[in-house]
Amino acid sequence: MTVFAVREVKSAPTGTRARQRRRLALLGCVGLAALFALVTRALTTGQMPMSASVALRGLVGLGDPADVLVVQELRAPRVIAAVIAGCGLGVAGSLLQRVFRNPLASPDVMGVTGGASFGAVVLLATGASQTLIPPAALGGGLLAALLLGVFGWRSGLTVTRLVLVGLAVQAGLAAAVNLMVVRFPAELAGSALQWTTGSLYGRTWTEVWAAGGAVALALVVAFALQRRLAVLDLGDESAGGLGLNPSAARLQLLLTAIVLASLAAALTGPVAFVALAVPHLVRFVAGPPTPGTLALTGLAGAVLLLASDLVVQHLLPVKGLPVGVVSATLGAPWLLVLMIRQSRPVNRSAA
Repeated sequence: MTVFAVREVKSAPTGTRARQRRRLALLGCVGLAALFALVTRALTTGQMPMSASVALRGLVGLGDPADVLVVQELRAPRVIAAVIAGCGLGVAGSLLQRVFRNPLASPDVMGVTGGASFGAVVLLATGASQTLIPPAALGGGLLAALLLGVFGWRSGLTVTRLVLVGLAVQAGLAAAVNLMVVRFPAELAGSALQWTTGSLYGRTWTEVWAAGGAVALALVVAFALQRRLAVLDLGDESAGGLGLNPSAARLQLLLTAIVLASLAAALTGPVAFVALAVPHLVRFVAGPPTPGTLALTGLAGAVLLLASDLVVQHLLPVKGLPVGVVSATLGAPWLLVLMIRQSRPVNRSAA
């Protein structure tokens, strides 16, 4: 039954579908080229500048030992963490916006990244190994989702109420994180500080492999659920008539988005607005949602977060700023525009 729903969603004229596929292929090539250029730039610039050939040789363990150390242990983990986290945040934001049918739905606005940061800081407070940060961040993200459900579903669920409750949950958890950071011993405060604004500083291969592998698995699940998401786009009544349980499908998609956002936050802390802005940008340039646009959203998220990190490292006069400062500066005006558009007197209650 579900197959027929997907065909109905894709019932646009053949010429329109072909144009969108060509557009997606072109945009994908542009995105990959941009990502390759940014990765090369990130590996070659810093206090020890080097050529692209030297950096690439160092990446595979060849060349001068000093170059190998700088590339493999200092630069490459930070670059890969930015790519993984950006991809996860972009896809998570796209899933949430489609499930709730609202442009304001994103992990940072709804409190998920704040919950992930809370879980990571609690873990640091216990003195446990930082290799356990991904499951701790996931637990914090699920806690935020639980709080959102408890307070957001009361008296019926509307997207406006959901966003307002999410902002309150995000603010409350951020305050708890700040309190713990202030109360930490000096030797732990530095490690926990990144969880207040979001930072890629000091990423290690252990963290990258732990969170990155989990994000890759969650991305596979997200693409596997695309068919159900396409059926949900028809509306709950049509989806139910085609044999899909809308509530169960929506819960699966929500959990997948929460996992993606929480694991991304395990690498970066609460980087703001990447998950909010990237899906809008992709829809604007690539057209209606398809599996191809979801892949492009992940690619665009990786490009945006890595570019923001390069701006923080090399273009700003103040050194040592977290990447969350740049993403928040770019995203805050976008959130304001969306809030103004959502305040128009239109019924946007979620199904």
